[in-house]
Amino acid sequence: MMGPALASQLGVLAACIVLFLPLGMAGWHLSRNKVLFFSGALFISLAVVVHLAPHLPSLSVFLLSSLSPSSDAGANSSSSSSSDPIPAVPFSSCIPFLHDITWHRETPSSSVTWQWAPEAHAAACDFQRVPRPDASVLLNGSWIVVAGDSQARLLTLAVLRLLLDSVALPPVEADLFRRHSDYHASLSDRGFTIDFVWAPFESNLTDLLRVLRRRSPASRPDVVVLGSGLWHMLHFANSSLYGESLTSLKRAAVALLSTAPAQPPHMFWLGLPTLVNSMLNTEEKRARMNDTVWDEYDRELGESTILRSDGGPCLLLDIGSLSHGCGRGCTADGMHYDSVVYEAALHIMLNALLIESQQRI
Repeated sequence: MMGPALASQLGVLAACIVLFLPLGMAGWHLSRNKVLFFSGALFISLAVVVHLAPHLPSLSVFLLSSLSPSSDAGANSSSSSSSDPIPAVPFSSCIPFLHDITWHRETPSSSVTWQWAPEAHAAACDFQRVPRPDASVLLNGSWIVVAGDSQARLLTLAVLRLLLDSVALPPVEADLFRRHSDYHASLSDRGFTIDFVWAPFESNLTDLLRVLRRRSPASRPDVVVLGSGLWHMLHFANSSLYGESLTSLKRAAVALLSTAPAQPPHMFWLGLPTLVNSMLNTEEKRARMNDTVWDEYDRELGESTILRSDGGPCLLLDIGSLSHGCGRGCTADGMHYDSVVYEAALHIMLNALLIESQQRI
């Protein structure tokens, strides 16, 4: 097969023959008619350009760049427009230690408890459970949107359990757990609104973010928590397709943040829970939702760069590590865990909000 360099050389040689031989002949016969001579020369030159074009595909790019003095700036502008910048958040050395949690169970029949690890780095960060009065102050005037599958619904319940008393909670919990439905609650006395959006697939989350982007920055939520993967794993069991969907979702999240650089929403990603395959309640789940598939989906999550640790927009709420720490005794169906797991995730989120908003309680 002829290489590109040899093809270009042969093309130039042929062009020289095509150009100069006819010009020489035309010059000999048409020396007395300069108009006819130059017309013939122009025609032959155009023919040469057409002849060389297939062999020199970069010629047009070179010409365009030389004609435009600001071509480099234009290229940089085009590149940046295809990858909107993520607004910077205050740096904190404590963020990586938010999930350093230990679990304890007094007896096999007792409830599991959790606390932040006593290591020096975690102690220096002064992480703490946020009590109801302080949570009400922290979230006063805020709008939180939690979107995803049943894991997101359980996190929403953890928020409501923290803010509501035991009398107000039961009817709210009944409304929240209406099958495959959205939920809205506005606590006017606390100036707080929360929405759970049933969005089990990544495409549902992407559509939601695009809807939020069409709102003015001042009318967007203050906190957005997203999470998905279980339904995709069950119905598709295709990690590559999951990764592609996450990449589209990431682009939508970055676009949302980039249009509100002064006050972007705090964004979190709700990780997949640890799956106890033998406890899953259907044969289809046991076949499709195993450790190997879980690892593939988790790898795609990292490669999508949607997480803050990978340069993306969302801070991870690692339900996988929290549920693993709580153990199989904290789940009845191998997928949904006791409230203590989502309570821990909530307090991780609240401490992250304190850090990023540079507040103390």
